[in-house]
Amino acid sequence: MAATAVALLGPTASGKSGLAMQLAERLPMEIVSVDSAQVYRGMDIGTAKPSAKERARVPHHLIDLVDPDQAYSAGRWREDAIRAVVEILERKRIPLLVGGTMLYYRALAAGLDELPQADAAVRAAIDAEAAEQGWPALHAELARIDPAAAARIMPNDGQRIQRAIEVWRLTGKPLSSLQGSAAKQALPFGIRGFVLIPQDKSGFQERIAARFDAMLQSGLVEEVRALGERYRLSADAPSMRAVGYRQVREFLEGKLSHEEMRAQAITATRQLAKRQLTWLRSAQPEFAALFRLDAGSGEGSPVALQLVLDELRELDRG
Repeated sequence: MAATAVALLGPTASGKSGLAMQLAERLPMEIVSVDSAQVYRGMDIGTAKPSAKERARVPHHLIDLVDPDQAYSAGRWREDAIRAVVEILERKRIPLLVGGTMLYYRALAAGLDELPQADAAVRAAIDAEAAEQGWPALHAELARIDPAAAARIMPNDGQRIQRAIEVWRLTGKPLSSLQGSAAKQALPFGIRGFVLIPQDKSGFQERIAARFDAMLQSGLVEEVRALGERYRLSADAPSMRAVGYRQVREFLEGKLSHEEMRAQAITATRQLAKRQLTWLRSAQPEFAALFRLDAGSGEGSPVALQLVLDELRELDRG
């Protein structure tokens, strides 16, 4: 399996991390995080970052790269990921890309679209409009100027609505017309991808709720409080837009009760998982081989592990 990286993708709470550790304990692998929140230092509990013990057992890369008050882009991640994968291959080991940030994986596998850089003034204006009218109203505006983008974006997904409207105001062109315009940017390695698709919907949603409750019990509120004391973090900071952190921050500011915070965070996580699954189900064939397995359940994990191992061994023989 010369010059080939392995990708293990799936929605949040689908069992990716556990399966990745099992794979890495059976094959000479190093894990490369495909997670836009795990790049931030100090954001450990809410991102389900691997523990120090796990990182001692299996090398992990692209974790704890920047402070939460700093910017970090998909383009920068692509550069860092390529460098990490090449270095792992040079050590005669297998890079295992693991995560659920589909923007990052798409940037790596298909290259980056030629989109305008973020404009602080335009974003501030959009945020002011959202504060006055609400994101659903701006989503309705987006539906008029870019129906294709609006169809893919939830009415309460402020971050993506903001970006789509920003692109329109900066270029006069719909975001959907610019996406997919990137020329294929050659990689110095191949990628063999696997995707986890949970089959038990109710069980999957229950795992999402249990996962967030475990984060709260592990000290998520205290983690967010400490971050706020250490850094100057506005509500618009990319790090604080991460699911869970946004809701806990609003709880600490007195905008939500503890019960409301929990409920909204679980709902937002389920919505995130739905978006991730939509992307994974529609991803082009060359992005990933689709394994419809529920690795998060006790029954599915051993099957998923064996299928991936068999596929990689077959690939190695080929």
